[in-house]
Order: sequence, then C-alpha cells, then structure tokens
Amino acid sequence: MTLLITGAAGFIGYHTAKRALSAGIDVTGVDNFNDYYDPTLKRARLNDLKRIARHSSGHLTFETADIADSDTVMDIFSTHNPARVIHLAAQAGVRYSLENPLAYVHSNIVGFINILEACRRGQVEHLCYASTSSVYGGNRLMPFSETHGVDHPLQFYAATKRANELMAHSNSHIYRMPTTGLRFFTVYGPWGRPDMAPWLFTKNIIEGAPIKVFNHGKHSRDFTYVEDIADAIIRVSAKAAEPDPNWSALSPRPDSSDAPFRVYNIGNGTPIALSDFIAEIERATGQTAQKTFLPLQKGDVEDTFADTQALQAFTGYTPQTPLKEGVSEFVKWYKAYYS
Repeated sequence: MTLLITGAAGFIGYHTAKRALSAGIDVTGVDNFNDYYDPTLKRARLNDLKRIARHSSGHLTFETADIADSDTVMDIFSTHNPARVIHLAAQAGVRYSLENPLAYVHSNIVGFINILEACRRGQVEHLCYASTSSVYGGNRLMPFSETHGVDHPLQFYAATKRANELMAHSNSHIYRMPTTGLRFFTVYGPWGRPDMAPWLFTKNIIEGAPIKVFNHGKHSRDFTYVEDIADAIIRVSAKAAEPDPNWSALSPRPDSSDAPFRVYNIGNGTPIALSDFIAEIERATGQTAQKTFLPLQKGDVEDTFADTQALQAFTGYTPQTPLKEGVSEFVKWYKAYYS
C-alpha cells in the first residue's frame, strides 16, 4: 500500500511522513520547495526523511512538483498509484494572505482541485486534507466545534481552506469518494516554520532582540505539538470517511453528510495564554524576553480552543505532549539546527 503525502518537505508533512515510514508504510512524497520560507530547511527535512527511510521498513520515493500543474499531478498518481492520499501542500500563512492572495488561489484552489481530480481518476480509497482552525473566523463560541457555522472567515487564507472543505464535499457527493478535512490548531514543535510565532520568539529571545507581542499579549491559542498532530493524521487516514446514517437534509450538520465526508478538529483541547507560551520559551532558553506590545493584527483572531470529542470518538486520539515538554523539544531542536 502506497501513501502519497503532498507537502512532505513541509513542517506537518515531514512529521507525518516520518511517522508513516516508521510504521512500515511506503510513502511517496511531493513538494515544490517554494521560497515562501528558506527552502534549505525543506531540503534538510527531506534529507532526514531519507535517513529515516534507510532505517525503517517503509520505502520513500519523492517527486519535486507543483500541485497547481494538473498534468504533472496526474502523472505522479499514474506512476505511483497511491491507495490513500494525505494532502498537506498549501500556501500557508494567515498574514501573508493579506499581501499576496493570488498565491493562495494558485496552491489552495487550483492545486486542490487537481488533487481531487487525480484522486477521483485514480480511485483513491481515502483523501485526507489540511484545513485550519482559522475557518472559525468571526465565531466566538468556545470551544470551536465542527458543528458550528464557519461562514465568516477573517482572511483570505481561511476562505481558501473553507473552499477546500466545500469542494471536497461536492466531490464526495457526486463521486462517493471518501474525503476528510482536518482543522489544525496552532501547530508547534521541532522542524517548525520560520514565519510562525514559536520560531520568531525563540530566535529573538536567544539573540537578545525584542519580540513582537500582538494584541498586547491577550491572545490564547490551542497550541498543539506536531507529533500529536501527525499521530492524528495517520489515524484518520487509515479510516475512510463514511456517510452519516443520522444526517438529515432538513437539519443538516456542517461536519458530516449523506456522502462519505467528514471534518475534524485536531487540537490539544487546552487553550494557552500567549504570555504563558512565551514564559515556557524563556524557561527553556534560560533567557528573558524583551517584549514590544502591539495591537491586534488585521486578520487575526483573539482566541482558539478546539473541541476534539469527535476526533477522539472516531480514532481514540488523545494529545500526549504537555506544553513544557513540547516547547523544550522545540528549543532543543532549534539550537541543534543552528549549531
């Protein structure tokens, strides 16, 4: 059985591929190594995946490709014939979507329909794909539940991810192809992205530079350790979505359907104040942060909090990594990477 993972040289993609290879699953990875952030980091992740594959029973093949190129995507599926697909490739970044929305159309809309079509034609057993907690947008009802409405995104990134969920549903309805969307909540950990707060905070604290603390530090986030995220992804991928026998067209739920379609939150289920997260980085580095307090940024939400009951009931997923341990592992990796 071959598992195809797009975005396999990305942050979450690397950890997902690592877990699959370690479990003896054959992985075909796809990535385009774009320069949204330093491609050197992505190459380093791929090199580590090759090392892991040499010491595991899972086999790794890799394709450098842009998912927005439909012919190339079709060729990859034809060549490798994956049984299941985990689609994580996307243009990431909430704030960058304010500067360059067309990049999100290219990767998150055009790229996603190419993946849907390739899965349909290749008769893939199950497509799991990355969504985001950002789809909850203007909702302030906590914790965020998959049954809540998600029709008020606050930035274009979230809008494209919500569009992915709707595109997946239409595909599942017409072609009966199982699809599952995964709404990730503030992922952090080793091999993380340089544009994300944990990396930026750690870098500046170690270098003695000020850190930017938006919303005057009043944020809270459902910080979720990346290894826990990867565990949940592999668990969901192994269980194809099925039609909901209790779904009613007279009272429709947004997270399920009479089609083989599901959406799940993947979070820690415990919101952490931004000030507490910074304090953990200070503890792990042994240094004190110089804080520059700033207003809430355009497009940001104040708080996130995941209701993970549905995912736990479906897969048995329970996050295993406390914040202190997760931050310590990230800081330790960061120092080793830059040594």
